[in-house]
Amino acid sequence: MQERLVDRHPEVPADQLVAQMVPPPMFDEVSFASYIPDPNEPSQAAAVAKAEQFAGQVARIHKAASKKSLFGKKKAVSGAGLYLDGGFGVGKTHLLASIFHSSPAPKSFGTFGEVTNLVGALGFNNAVERLSANSVLCIDEFELDDPGDTMLVSRMLTELSARGVSIVATSNTLPGQLGEGRFAASDFLREIKKLGSIFDPVRVDGPDYRHRDLPPAPEPTSTELLVERAVLTPGSTLDEFDVLLKHLSTLHPSKYGALIQGVASVFISDVHTVTDQAVALRVVVLADRLYDASIPVTVSGVKLDEIFSKEMLDGGYRKKYLRAISRLLALSRFEAGVV
Repeated sequence: MQERLVDRHPEVPADQLVAQMVPPPMFDEVSFASYIPDPNEPSQAAAVAKAEQFAGQVARIHKAASKKSLFGKKKAVSGAGLYLDGGFGVGKTHLLASIFHSSPAPKSFGTFGEVTNLVGALGFNNAVERLSANSVLCIDEFELDDPGDTMLVSRMLTELSARGVSIVATSNTLPGQLGEGRFAASDFLREIKKLGSIFDPVRVDGPDYRHRDLPPAPEPTSTELLVERAVLTPGSTLDEFDVLLKHLSTLHPSKYGALIQGVASVFISDVHTVTDQAVALRVVVLADRLYDASIPVTVSGVKLDEIFSKEMLDGGYRKKYLRAISRLLALSRFEAGVV
């Protein structure tokens, strides 16, 4: 019988959330040496050198912070901060994972959403305590989409940095520009300024490597052929788009990774343009988890670059939606293992 994602109801105990904060499998073996800078983009080679230098700084700070004074207390040492800014697909996550691999344990790696989900699952104080022993906290796709998240993350990073935890983040917007054009509240802008002071920003320029020498979004297959391919693909799931969206609304986003665990390929029928923001943001999280796991995606319905409405792409979450499209397009070009 064909498996469906909507039949899965994963449970992820809160105490496992920190333990599973590691780079996605596709970044298990990456290193500074394996990042190949584009010779036409000098900022890339500079970013590699800066990231490698930062990793050494992390180790030195962690060693100093672990030492105790004559009174048996840990020395007060502040963590360092690095911010890798650049467009989609220029290798920022590669560098972030390389820093993670080069840093001493304990250490944590997660997307911005996973970090906020951790706080939601454990509570603020508990989350800070669990992360305070880290040498580094690596945050991928650093995004501040509402004032509440901004103040929460600002406070968390400030406390962790004061405890000697170094912080490195990637994003598509410089720290001082986060939230620009979205909110004008003075509190929000104040928090943004506070966050910006934590990081040393480093620019990484270049075209999206996922789109280099690749054709545009593939034409969706017919629903009949989609079903046939799903049946012939071992370990695949087949879901109708609207039913899947409804199921996602019943799960906390922190469970989306567990939802697709062990799946070899995802087939989704009758995909259409999403016009509801809450629904679209769930699609973004699912796209991120699918991309992390390198799971091929095949659809029928509209093209994947039409999954978000024009109004949404012109709104405050534009960068988030464009990243999701970029990742879904990459996954749609993978070959599913049809027998």
